[in-house]
Amino acid sequence: MRFRYPHAVTPLLTFPSKLSTMNTQTLSNSTPFPNLTKPLFQTHHFFQPKRGFFTVFCSKTSSKYPPTPLKINGYHATSIVKSTRSVNLDESMLDANIDALKRKLEVIGMDAEICVPGQQYNHMLCPECQGGDTGERTFSVIIAPDGGSAAWKCFRAKCGWKGSIQAFAGRNPYSTAMTQFIPAKKKREIKEDELQLEPLCTELVGYFSERLISIKTLKRNGVKQKKYKDDQIAIAFPYRRNGALISCKYRDINKKFWQESDTEKIFYGLDDIVGESDVIIVEGEMDKLAMEEAGFRNCVSVPDGAPPSVSSKDLPPEDKDTKYQYLWNCKDELKQASRIIIATDGDPPGQALAEELARRIGKEKCWRVRWPKKGKLDDCKDANEVLMYLGPDALKEAIENAELYPIRGLFNFRDYFDELDAYYHRTLGYDIGLSTGWNNLNGLYNVVPGELTIVTGIPNSGKSEWIDALLCNLNKIAGWKFVLCSMENKVREHARKLLEKHVRKPFFNDRYAEDVERMSLEEYEQGKLWLNDTFHLIRCEDDALPNIKWVLDLAKAAVLRHGVRGLVIDPYNELDHQRSPHQTETEYVSQMLTLIKRFAQHHGCHVWFVAHPRQLQNWTGSPPNLYDISGSAHFINKCDNGIVIHRNRDPEVGPVDQVKVCVRKVRNKVAGTIGDADLLYNRVTGEYVEAEDYTKKQ
Repeated sequence: MRFRYPHAVTPLLTFPSKLSTMNTQTLSNSTPFPNLTKPLFQTHHFFQPKRGFFTVFCSKTSSKYPPTPLKINGYHATSIVKSTRSVNLDESMLDANIDALKRKLEVIGMDAEICVPGQQYNHMLCPECQGGDTGERTFSVIIAPDGGSAAWKCFRAKCGWKGSIQAFAGRNPYSTAMTQFIPAKKKREIKEDELQLEPLCTELVGYFSERLISIKTLKRNGVKQKKYKDDQIAIAFPYRRNGALISCKYRDINKKFWQESDTEKIFYGLDDIVGESDVIIVEGEMDKLAMEEAGFRNCVSVPDGAPPSVSSKDLPPEDKDTKYQYLWNCKDELKQASRIIIATDGDPPGQALAEELARRIGKEKCWRVRWPKKGKLDDCKDANEVLMYLGPDALKEAIENAELYPIRGLFNFRDYFDELDAYYHRTLGYDIGLSTGWNNLNGLYNVVPGELTIVTGIPNSGKSEWIDALLCNLNKIAGWKFVLCSMENKVREHARKLLEKHVRKPFFNDRYAEDVERMSLEEYEQGKLWLNDTFHLIRCEDDALPNIKWVLDLAKAAVLRHGVRGLVIDPYNELDHQRSPHQTETEYVSQMLTLIKRFAQHHGCHVWFVAHPRQLQNWTGSPPNLYDISGSAHFINKCDNGIVIHRNRDPEVGPVDQVKVCVRKVRNKVAGTIGDADLLYNRVTGEYVEAEDYTKKQ
């Protein structure tokens, strides 16, 4: 005998109930279905059901277009829907609608013969997914009575393709209008004797035995078999509530599933969770049986498959949540449980199902299971694989070690233990920050990925020059790359400054070069390659000023595309700072700095933000304070590091090229502390050297 998809049942997922109540008649057994011929067992008599398991909609058509067999991807059917209200249209308008609709449907792979007004076509092969590996026919199309629009949906769990199309612009899509004339379908009640289920044969018992599922478990869960055409048999999983039969799901040897049509959707094994404080939800009936072998009877399985991905839409109302109606039908049983353990498959659809279940149940109530490895590399896919490869103890351990379901924004320190361990053992890289290249500054300030450094100082104090020199040092020490948003610098001028610091020679033979030889052409060409590899530019080429979001979006692209580790925004006042009339400058600055810090932390990118001080009254020549920055005190409140660059202008005090790096704030004590470091600026090459080193050389 062989498993085969029977004529008298519907696919696992059927057209939504809201589309399905009309005048009905039983579908004849002549409707073709896939012919599965792989042998499994020996002879059994062909099973003829007492009644068809699904119905289709039939009535006389009201247009000149007679019902024609559906032809799509080689499959024919005559499933017809007729509206209960008449449609009176001008013949020429109807013709125009139909012709236009046919052309558009053909473009997306549907045969023009399905375009009969007022008809619904079911059990077709989906043009999008082609029915998957098993060729499931779960595609439905419905045509508006006026021929002006059509809607379709694939009810295969891993596809779900749906859409609508209009013959002409301005018509209402039928996907929204069709519910106006198709009433809800009444749920079908089934009886034990009409299903004619039988005890499992020896071959099927052996099939389960190979999966380590015992006869005792099979009997307690009422697993049986059903015969159908050409001496085939299928495994039958009865769905019960309070002992009463609600539905039945079937599976053949090729893992093709179907179930009784128009029955209420509920969990498989629902009676096993009544009164339980812990409830386990799995993705298939086989997993439910495997759980029992590990000692867990408080387990249910979803009746349908998993979605291909998590929906990006808000949760629909309960009565519109067709795919997950079984959850709402069993909400009373789930409500009494204090903990829901979601143990769906480990593949992407299984994880998507876990997320959809948790969204509806409430993540605060959910736990999740991580399946163990069955080899060195591969994880087990589901509960039955764990049972087969690792045994019941491993399956029990996986359930007992279930984790709290993650809630976005809510974490436990355990989630960060790997990172904390790496930090303790100093294997993260730059655990206490990266050296600046100046020994006398390293004790005060080190560059930590993901932090924000505010740099200020009076005009012409060398803020930008010092940052450029720091970047060159970081590139030489650790190979870091950077993205520069420096609106005050012309590109060629900025390139010259960077090249001089890198080559350590002047760009031109000019007065500032003194007696130092200009960089050679070969050094210049090599320097250009270094510039291109090390720096990326954010430039606004039109007259408009860029805003901070625009800058951060481009910086994010540079991080992901080029692996940059640092961002320079120089200066603050060259950005567009338009704000709403109800927002103060202080509020705006706070919001802006929050965006910058979030970018830095999420991308492990250090940000240097240059901000000028406000106009100083009665200035005496001393370095300004971070609170002197124009705009808001939030510049010092929100930054991780605050640095003031101050150049000496009084020859009597010291060299006029002496620059004081004043570290005024360090949030992370591991990376530095407050204090001052003196550097000397080389006007020829733009380099900075430690003042002590310069004195020794002199």
